[in-house]
Amino acid sequence: MSSAETFARPRPHALAKRLGLAVLLCCAAAPAFAQSYPTRPITMIVPFAAGGTSDVIARLAAEYMRADLGQNIVNENTSGAGGSTALTRAARANPDGYTIAIGNSGTNAAAYSIYKDIKYTSDDFVPIGLVAKTLPVIAVNAKFPARTLTEFIAYAKKNPGKINMGHAGVGSSNYLICRAFIQASGVEVQLVSYRGAAPALNDAVSGQIDGVCDAAASVSGAIQGKTLTGLVISSPQRLKSLPDVPTSVEAGLPSFQQQGWNGLFAPKGTPQPVIAKLNAALRAAVANEAFAKRVDDLGSLPATSEEMSPDYVRALVPAEIEKFRKLLAEPN
Repeated sequence: MSSAETFARPRPHALAKRLGLAVLLCCAAAPAFAQSYPTRPITMIVPFAAGGTSDVIARLAAEYMRADLGQNIVNENTSGAGGSTALTRAARANPDGYTIAIGNSGTNAAAYSIYKDIKYTSDDFVPIGLVAKTLPVIAVNAKFPARTLTEFIAYAKKNPGKINMGHAGVGSSNYLICRAFIQASGVEVQLVSYRGAAPALNDAVSGQIDGVCDAAASVSGAIQGKTLTGLVISSPQRLKSLPDVPTSVEAGLPSFQQQGWNGLFAPKGTPQPVIAKLNAALRAAVANEAFAKRVDDLGSLPATSEEMSPDYVRALVPAEIEKFRKLLAEPN
């Protein structure tokens, strides 16, 4: 080694000093970034077609969070593979707080038991908090022969495999509603997969399929309009918006319990101060009386203060993963 090369190499203590300075600069930059965040619109990836429960709740969250953040949140619907196509995109997004996603029990829990080649894991996301809880409904076309759950189960058992029930795609929360209902009732029906809840609902209303497994937020309008008949809702009590739809206990099927949820997630690596700002905006949105009323009118429940905590969602997701691993291991 030449004397010139020896002279050019930084001494150990000088190198450590430079590295320490770089770390300090990075640490100083993070709070500065968080203080100014957001300076431009935020994209919220919605893993299903427009019109479904996740889409409606995502739009409400975006609308009411905007006031606290001072920037628009633009909803981007990306359907396919039960929502995993969208969540894959979200997981790979730049973790700068400008791309977030709304997920549910299907996309962020059951998907791992359904799609063996899924491109993301639960570790690829940082939870922001729950937005709302959804209440499952089994509904059929208004002209379907059965008018009550008891009549439906009797008809299904006399005609095994001849009833077609639509859902928002394998892996979606609606698919899980179907699976839970089949397990609880013991009926054999054909499950028809769509690229979102809205297309399935449209076909049920028009009579192209017999019915749907869906959330009250999606089907309330059709039931109120008498184009669908609500057979049962998985809820502790009847909803004000669907007073004629009995709970699973009232309908004689107490084991049908499949309450869903919608939560906000950011890519792994998103700075904690940014997560805190998004969580504060979410809390402000849910605390708004107008938001709570609109969620209630949809047949859903706003998240509680505890459920909006990132720590609550961090504990919820693995528990849900295990729950659906067991559910999906059971035959249809």
